[in-house]
Parts: sequence; C-alpha cells; structure tokens
Amino acid sequence: MTLVQVAQRATDLDRAAAFYTDLLGHGPAARFDPPGLLFFDLGGVRLLLEQGAPSAVLYLAVDDVPATVERLRAAGVPVEGEPHVIFHHDDGTLGPAGTDEWQAFVRDPDGNLVGLVEHRAPATT
Repeated sequence: MTLVQVAQRATDLDRAAAFYTDLLGHGPAARFDPPGLLFFDLGGVRLLLEQGAPSAVLYLAVDDVPATVERLRAAGVPVEGEPHVIFHHDDGTLGPAGTDEWQAFVRDPDGNLVGLVEHRAPATT
C-alpha cells in the first residue's frame, strides 16, 4: 500500500498556488476550477489544495531548514517554530542512521501549519 494523495484546505487557489510554488520550487501539476482543485506532485504523491478540505499538518523535506525558513520569513511567511534538532536517528527506523532531524514550522496563506524537515549529519565539536 502507498500514499496517493493528501488534501489541504485552501480558500484562495491563486494565493495557495503562489505559496506552494515558491515553497516546493515547482508549479502545480493540474488545476480544475471549477470546482476549485489544485494539485502539486510531491514525488508521486498528490497534494490536493481545495476549499472544502480540512486543515492538516504537512511535513515537507527540504535541503536546508534554516535557509528555507529565512527565505520564507523574508517573503513575509509567518514562522511558528524556529529551526531546531528534534531527534537523532541512531538507527534507520525513521530516518537515515546517524543523522539529526531538523524541523521548523511555518504557516501557509490559509493558516495551515507546514513542517519543514531536513536530515543532516550531526555537527562536530
């Protein structure tokens, strides 16, 4: 079994398209308006943005959590949680073994919480 699609609330498709295009680094895969559906391809999983969907927390992998947060902050995106190490992966159960998992949280234009995730080698002292 694999995940096919995740739905997220978006009250303004143009505003949502601009935000997620900037965040993801690529534009929508499809738009059907009416009825008001906007799709992004996330590595084979569809992100559906639609007015009738409930709010969800999305966790998206990024190359550099601190740099992504600073870029989004400069664009006026609300930052809810600053970049920090949330977990060290001793084994490969939930992430690459030997890496630290960095996370930060921002809000999209509809107020939905979006987690940003990066796996990084631990800093050496």
